[in-house]
Amino acid sequence: MKKNQTLVTEFILAGFSSFPNLQTILFVLFLLMYIITLVGNLLIMVVIAFERTLHTPMYLFLFALSFSETWYSLIIIPKMLRDLLAKSKTISFAGCVAQMFFFHGLGGTNCLILTVMGYDRYLAICKPLHYPVLMNMQMILWLVAFSWTGGFLISLTQTALIFGLPFCGSNNINHFLCHMRAVVRVACTDESTTEVVVSAISILGLCGSFLFIILTYVFIISTILQITSTDGRQKAFSTCASHLIVVIVHYGFAAIVYLRPSTSGALDNDTLMSIPYTIITPLFSPIIFTLRNKEINDALRIAISKKLLTPKR
Repeated sequence: MKKNQTLVTEFILAGFSSFPNLQTILFVLFLLMYIITLVGNLLIMVVIAFERTLHTPMYLFLFALSFSETWYSLIIIPKMLRDLLAKSKTISFAGCVAQMFFFHGLGGTNCLILTVMGYDRYLAICKPLHYPVLMNMQMILWLVAFSWTGGFLISLTQTALIFGLPFCGSNNINHFLCHMRAVVRVACTDESTTEVVVSAISILGLCGSFLFIILTYVFIISTILQITSTDGRQKAFSTCASHLIVVIVHYGFAAIVYLRPSTSGALDNDTLMSIPYTIITPLFSPIIFTLRNKEINDALRIAISKKLLTPKR
């Protein structure tokens, strides 16, 4: 490092600077999506918390997923909305470290919770007689704790590797958040090895959890096809449909972000490519789970009816 180079104390998030005429429109659009995401996840958590009939493993894991996704959105979207209207789109060095750590930690947690939900459906359908014993409250808490610990351990490793690099030159990040690829590219050293390592960790984590989910569904579908009753098959598959759709959406958008070639040309499109994974995925998840889930819909209708019928004092 040269002596006349100064250490970076803040970064400029220049992700939306290429679209100056669209920033107000994007602000309104993303704000509406964020409100829907928050309301959807909060409704799911409130209904599951207060409706005793939903105190089952499947819905407790859904509660954990909605809780994680609420914080996931909170880490990124409010700052992004502010930057869309602000002239100064800066973030402190410490703020960038924290944002990256929590963003990837919560993203990893979401992946692991979806994996755990797949395992839960496997036990419920393929081993129904042993399910109450295998998936007790202690196991549920252990699996949720495993998801949070695993997600943040992976994030801690990646964040430590990236911010162990020296930053003393350009502080202009070509992204709307402190995304690992974009941050690595502004380090004032040869970053290729670090980029390969952190990308490999992300790819292994994504592919490992996705393949595990696919394996559980191979067994689930095989078991469902052995059910002789058409109604029985439909009922068994209906308990998995919402989870499977969310998995496809979540991992599909994640693959676009993390499995693309790490070339400079691809990096220029990181802002646009990251929007679906960062904003649309958290939006779709509560919508899919509420629209396709009869128990949650029924609980919501009952809660609304009680509220409307309760006389005001």
